[in-house]
Amino acid sequence: MANYRPLLDKEIATLTVFGCSAANWKKVQVAEDFSPAFISNVHFSGTVFLGTYLKVFELSGGVKKHSGIYNCQLHNCVVKNDVFIDKINNYIANYVIREGAYIENVDLLTVDGFSSFGNGVKVPVMIESGGRDITIFNNLSAPLAYMLTLYRHRPQLIGNLQFLVDTYAEKQQSDKGNIGVNARIVNCGSLKNVRIGDYATLEGTTLLENGTINSTEKAPVKIGFGVKCYNFIINSGSEITDSTLVSNCFIGQGCILGKNFSAIDSVFFANCQGFLGEAASIFAGPFTVTHHKSSMLLAGMFSFFNAGSGTNQSNHMYKLGPIHQGITERGVKTSSDSYLSWPAKIGAFTFVMGRHIKHSDTSEFPFSYLLENNSESFLIPAINLQSAGTVRDAQKWPKRDNRKDSKLDPINFQLLNPYTVQKILTGVEVLQHLQSTSNEKTEVYSYKNCKIKKTFLVKGIDLYTYAINKFLGKSLIDKLEKADYKSISDIRQLLKPENSNGLGEWVDMAGLLAPKREINKLITAIENYEAGPEDIQLQLEKMHEDYDKLAWSWSCQKLEEYWGKTIEEVEIKDIIDTIELWKSSVIKLDQSIYSDARKEFDQTTKTGFGIDGNEEERLLDFESVRGSFENNTFVKEVQNHIKTNTESGNELIHKLSKITQ
Repeated sequence: MANYRPLLDKEIATLTVFGCSAANWKKVQVAEDFSPAFISNVHFSGTVFLGTYLKVFELSGGVKKHSGIYNCQLHNCVVKNDVFIDKINNYIANYVIREGAYIENVDLLTVDGFSSFGNGVKVPVMIESGGRDITIFNNLSAPLAYMLTLYRHRPQLIGNLQFLVDTYAEKQQSDKGNIGVNARIVNCGSLKNVRIGDYATLEGTTLLENGTINSTEKAPVKIGFGVKCYNFIINSGSEITDSTLVSNCFIGQGCILGKNFSAIDSVFFANCQGFLGEAASIFAGPFTVTHHKSSMLLAGMFSFFNAGSGTNQSNHMYKLGPIHQGITERGVKTSSDSYLSWPAKIGAFTFVMGRHIKHSDTSEFPFSYLLENNSESFLIPAINLQSAGTVRDAQKWPKRDNRKDSKLDPINFQLLNPYTVQKILTGVEVLQHLQSTSNEKTEVYSYKNCKIKKTFLVKGIDLYTYAINKFLGKSLIDKLEKADYKSISDIRQLLKPENSNGLGEWVDMAGLLAPKREINKLITAIENYEAGPEDIQLQLEKMHEDYDKLAWSWSCQKLEEYWGKTIEEVEIKDIIDTIELWKSSVIKLDQSIYSDARKEFDQTTKTGFGIDGNEEERLLDFESVRGSFENNTFVKEVQNHIKTNTESGNELIHKLSKITQ
């Protein structure tokens, strides 16, 4: 290595006095301005490169320690400048330890032979017995994993992607590990074949084997006490603590796993959280959250998911083994003690309560309740559109994005979008068809192993219609609200989509909302060897960036269908009528949400307050803890939403009414 020199005889003599020894002093190379002053009780073997050690580390409690190397054996290592190493019980072998790293009281730190450090590990997600295995690597994104997992019907795509991943993993192979700049490793056990990024903190970690910690200065990774990880990749900003077990897993950016959580054969993408419970063979898309000891996520796909206590699934019918899988689309929540027997598919933003054993498919009915009654699965379509919790979730996810450096997973947080609205449109068609093909005495309808009561069917159609009006009206308003136009010709030109790329079916690729035709273009390019790993990521990010343009072309086509005329034929009255419909639909939904929020302040919720007092003291105690309904932040936001939307709608209508044809 450049800028290193052999030790001088007097330096060897000094090191010997300080208790150091070497298998061969000629294989110990040092920086030009090296000083042996801060090296003691060290045995060198193999080829070792040493830097200069001038930094003083200040620890908690005000303790200071001078950088240097003490009480250890180094074998085939490069120890850069200003590193602190002390109390290595066995040895450090085959590592490059970069500037400012702090390593103290570690049992073993070694690379044994060549390793890809977790890259290339196959993970059997969704189907425990195999069939959807994906190969993890450092730059795995949620939509790319979605393709690798679920597009097995495109063997050329899978084969080419597998080749790209295998090639990347092969390039990661090395017989040298890495300890990053300013990394901190304290009171740890055995660390074998692990690559550790800059500014990572490992404290009290029991065992790490065959993995990569992609820590960065902006988003450091923290691995805590009692943690054991095997065959893993952990990306920037994540925290694994409190005796968590990770085996054959990919952990994406900004994830938090802790409190004895167990994760096996699974992938977790941005901002997932797992505490106390366990996960096995799951595809956890962004914001998958499970916080309870009694909960288990098994053999399913989840995203924006919240598991209640006791949540469980079954992938085994005791016939051919654990071969079944489940899909929960974005935003699903489960109640305490909910159970789903796979295979099943649960629609977006559905609330699941009870035990469901009939293998329902509710994917055409987003924003619903799926409830159990006497072992039957009853569906209440669209009811979640008037839930305060649904709106609150949509507001909280962007605020809880923990990623602080470049974002690997493109995530769209829109509640109503072409993906969910196309499902709503289909749901309305299905409900209307059920209505038209039954007789007047029908009180309960059956569809895809679900029961739907007549009253809920009728209400579901109304709520879905409000949501369609809300989305399409808002899409139109966003195009017109801040634009300049003086005539209907100007408006028609403004509304004309740039292209037709957003038309047709949309898909949710674990957080990325995109038109299926654009995804198919990318897939074709991969199949034809026209897209490498960087091209794929760039194309996925481009779709995410172009969401507004793509969504408008989809919305515009739906508006043309509603108007019964093209953009070139639309008139001012058509636009004003659409805005009026939007305004009334938004107000109706917001009023329902307002009423739903009020339930959190009714008499039942006051139970247990004012424990030793009268009714007045109960009310005072409740308000001192929970506040009043009128002053609740969320309630105020809903009221403000009604007010501002009414005003903006009226202003736009007034502006349009002045335009001549």
